[in-house]
Amino acid sequence: MTDSQYQRTLMFGAIIGVSFCFLGFYMTKPSAQPMTPKSNFEIVDTYKGCSVVQYTNQYLSHYNYFLDCRKKGENL
Repeated sequence: MTDSQYQRTLMFGAIIGVSFCFLGFYMTKPSAQPMTPKSNFEIVDTYKGCSVVQYTNQYLSHYNYFLDCRKKGENL
């Protein structure tokens, strides 16, 4: 083997070795946990004996309102 062939082989081996190291680190890194949306409900007012409930999703800047006319202590 001549000097240039030796250097070329050494460089090729180093590139392959570094590539495998990056691939190995990439494959073993911990995966990110999926984000679950958290919803928020808040009673903001009353209307004719019913609660006006404001609902929002933390990922959207949109509010929904609905009336909750259940009697106290009553569950769904």
